[in-house]
Amino acid sequence: MHSFKKVSKAVLVIAVCTAILILLDTALYPCTFMRNDVHTVATQEFDDIIVGTSHGKMDIDPETMEEVNGRSGHNLCVGGEYGIDAYYLTKLICEKQQPKRIIYEVDPGYFVTEKEEGNNYLLFYHEFPLSKAKAEYFWNSILKCNFRTVLFPWYEYSLSYEIPKIKETFLQKVKKDYSIDGLKSDSQEYHESGFIERYPVDVRKLKKSEPKLFEEDKLNHQNMEYIQKLIAYCKKNDIEFVAVTTPIPIATLKDYSDNYNAAWKYFGKFFEEQGVEYLNFNTQYFKAFTHDLKAYTDYDGHMNGDAARQYSRILAEILDKK
Repeated sequence: MHSFKKVSKAVLVIAVCTAILILLDTALYPCTFMRNDVHTVATQEFDDIIVGTSHGKMDIDPETMEEVNGRSGHNLCVGGEYGIDAYYLTKLICEKQQPKRIIYEVDPGYFVTEKEEGNNYLLFYHEFPLSKAKAEYFWNSILKCNFRTVLFPWYEYSLSYEIPKIKETFLQKVKKDYSIDGLKSDSQEYHESGFIERYPVDVRKLKKSEPKLFEEDKLNHQNMEYIQKLIAYCKKNDIEFVAVTTPIPIATLKDYSDNYNAAWKYFGKFFEEQGVEYLNFNTQYFKAFTHDLKAYTDYDGHMNGDAARQYSRILAEILDKK
């Protein structure tokens, strides 16, 4: 009897702690655009899924592409998305639907760096519904991170910023509200297609900053491993895979020409060996879209909304011909 009481108390304490953690997560972890993205691809069917980095998020508009080729699509790109994230996002999608094509936006800098701990580490995993993909993602990625990331998902967010939004955040989650009204700022807005439209800026005031530069001897082999896994997974499941590198302003290309040329050569050969299409808008498709800084919001290559829609139209036309 004495042992039973001890066990009962322990179970009660664990239950109370779990309830508190869930409550804090519901109230303090913000409703990010990734919450909308994952919910959308897990509940709706699309022809095309776009994965990749912030360049893909700001440069590729699925709605514009659909106007050209009639194919539905959703943009799952975001800054901080590495190959391992794209791989498990794709596996999650395939548990819920069967896309016809994966468009992978390639930023060379992401292949010579490591995924950092912080809120970006949990950005994707936190929004996964219960699934086989989530379990595998946890085992192969999240488990290697700081344990507080999983137990205290709001840990990386400033309480001073989130406290005024507690009621709004809590109600939005309880009501399962996926409206995008709050996903807009003075500089950009999120669209239901997953595309983030950046507003035009005065390019005369832009300052140069050094991008993540590609060097083959600094390749992160895990990043390459998961791209290969993603390609193999798509082939196994009869999903077309296309790799795309979006345009970069000419000034940036000139400043770091050696690094970019090395990257284009490496990835051109890599995707050729993998037997998949690679559309590079800084080499063979250089003339297909402008590299004038006026089309961008920074020297790194993130386009303004109008330019992104123009580029998306061209991308869709090229894909349609392929």
